[in-house]
Amino acid sequence: MQAICYNCGKGRKGIETTCSTCGSFFTLKPDFKFRTSLKENYPYIRDFISLGEVETPIVHLDEFDLKLDYFSPTFSYKDRGSRTLVSYLKGVLPGKGIMSINEDSSGNAGSSMAAYGRKAGFGVNIYVPEKTMQSKVNQIKSYGANIIMIRGSREDVQKSAEKADGFYASHVINPEFRDGIRTLAYEIYTQSERMPERIFVPVSAGTLLLGLVSGLEHLMESGEIKSVPEIIAVQTELVSPLFSAVEKVPFIDQPDKSSIADALVSKKPLLLKPMIEAVEKYGRCVTVSDPEIIKARNDLALSGVYAEYSSATVLAAFRNLRGNRRSLLVITGNGLKTP
Repeated sequence: MQAICYNCGKGRKGIETTCSTCGSFFTLKPDFKFRTSLKENYPYIRDFISLGEVETPIVHLDEFDLKLDYFSPTFSYKDRGSRTLVSYLKGVLPGKGIMSINEDSSGNAGSSMAAYGRKAGFGVNIYVPEKTMQSKVNQIKSYGANIIMIRGSREDVQKSAEKADGFYASHVINPEFRDGIRTLAYEIYTQSERMPERIFVPVSAGTLLLGLVSGLEHLMESGEIKSVPEIIAVQTELVSPLFSAVEKVPFIDQPDKSSIADALVSKKPLLLKPMIEAVEKYGRCVTVSDPEIIKARNDLALSGVYAEYSSATVLAAFRNLRGNRRSLLVITGNGLKTP
């Protein structure tokens, strides 16, 4: 594996999260061909921590396929990243005398990191915005994590976690988390008779988008697929920094308003530059309104698929684009998270 800076291309020396040359973040790049045993695609992991992960199913509806990634131990796709990051940290932090990890999250990543962190034997501190949904706070607490409520912006929450004692196990800036999401691309490939022509994903901090693209690129470079499918990155109208950057229009923050898609809250994503590059290279970014999201969630439920509102954004986006291209929509979180 190669660990290189997104910005300047310099190599990573240890477990640092930012480049000493330019201050940017790192990405992991496989320097070997795709291996059919998924674990063998992660040579830097000594022992994978397991909470009973399964290959999440793909189901076909009338016009599209759904990848139900909420069939995961903590009911969201974040488990792909948490498992990889925590497994990696379990192999390096205890030797440095570090047994406490900190994470900032509005919900799903916090639950996921709490569950895997506790299984690994770490003390886990999760920093959350003061207005986080109580149902998500309760799930984080259930895994034994210490909750720290922070008043202020999402960026204020991040700074608090970063400054705390222990290792800052951010799911955004630690490249092992994003790298764990490569498995989503591998599963789509191995489960599909024909690869989809379009893949729709909800986007906030960018970990899903970048991890998926990394896995698809690895498959293409290994000769397993001919090209990367068109990636449709979906944001809400109220929180759309990626869409604004790609379309070159100003993003106007409305702090007095919030979208029903409560997991898509990143207004100043740290990984915005590589997110823009991924979208401009492989697809596009679109936005959907709250009424469209609510209708999409209700319709998914009537089809037997109970998704959280943030996940239902992909169906709303699909309906706006339509077309006759084979489409796969990634359903990232279970509806019980936002009943």
